[in-house]
Amino acid sequence: MNVSVKQMQAFVAVARCQSFAEACALVHLSQPALSIAIRKLEDEVGGKLFARSTRVVALTPEGEALYPVARRLLADWEQALDDVHNLFALRRGKLDVAAMPTFTSSLLPGLLKRFHGDYPDINVTVHDVVAEQVVDMVREGRVELGVTFEPGEASDLEFHPLFTDRLVAVLPPGHPLLALERGLRWRDLQKHSYITLQRPSSVRLLIDGMLREKGIVLTPAFEAHQLVSVGRMVAENLGVSVVPSLSSSQVLEMGAEVRPISAPVVTREVGVITRRRYPLSVAAQAMFDIVVQCVPPEAPR
Repeated sequence: MNVSVKQMQAFVAVARCQSFAEACALVHLSQPALSIAIRKLEDEVGGKLFARSTRVVALTPEGEALYPVARRLLADWEQALDDVHNLFALRRGKLDVAAMPTFTSSLLPGLLKRFHGDYPDINVTVHDVVAEQVVDMVREGRVELGVTFEPGEASDLEFHPLFTDRLVAVLPPGHPLLALERGLRWRDLQKHSYITLQRPSSVRLLIDGMLREKGIVLTPAFEAHQLVSVGRMVAENLGVSVVPSLSSSQVLEMGAEVRPISAPVVTREVGVITRRRYPLSVAAQAMFDIVVQCVPPEAPR
């Protein structure tokens, strides 16, 4: 059955006015066009919907049955169009964003404040998960945007760089390595208790690969799943560690010390990931634009 919205609007207008002439003004159609719309609708449903005379236009019993249904369908149609319009106008909607904890606790709150100020009617859910889970959530379509480290070869994802993050050493207060005037090097950590992230953390894999390449041996005394746990262990003088500089502010708040580490300097790109070939919603595009425009090109220290 091929019934158009225009035909349903014509039917409801005639049923309401009980006059073809008056209904024409409601639906902005000429009387011949209105008559054609009604005739086509009757052809589709299989019978007469109006009983016509020279003076009266009345609904048939079948027309009476259709009338409330038609009104409801048109109301639902108008509501659906209004809802979509509000989504495009950012006056309604929901946005899910995933980001690694170092980003959610440092830069993301300011970005959310900017977004909420511009689009107060959009509800935002932040998924504060480790870097690897950010990639999984974007890949599976559970979120439209993710902020994480560069994921490597991923043909199904787009990576939009924001800044380059450098790995830094985290030391307990008063630790002897803090006194080194020449600067801290990776080999300086070999004689000290070492705290690291658990595999398959991308940061752990990055560090392990570099250590193998340089022939440096750091045997973990403690392992943890979250960078915040690593920072607290260091602050409690359980050992030393290496973390992304993006987490420096958190580590300092815990009472630990942060120092640049070289020989070699190890960096990694931080950026926004999206699914390739999947267009962003208007809300997600607005958030993407704010992140790209407002995040500084250098990682916070």
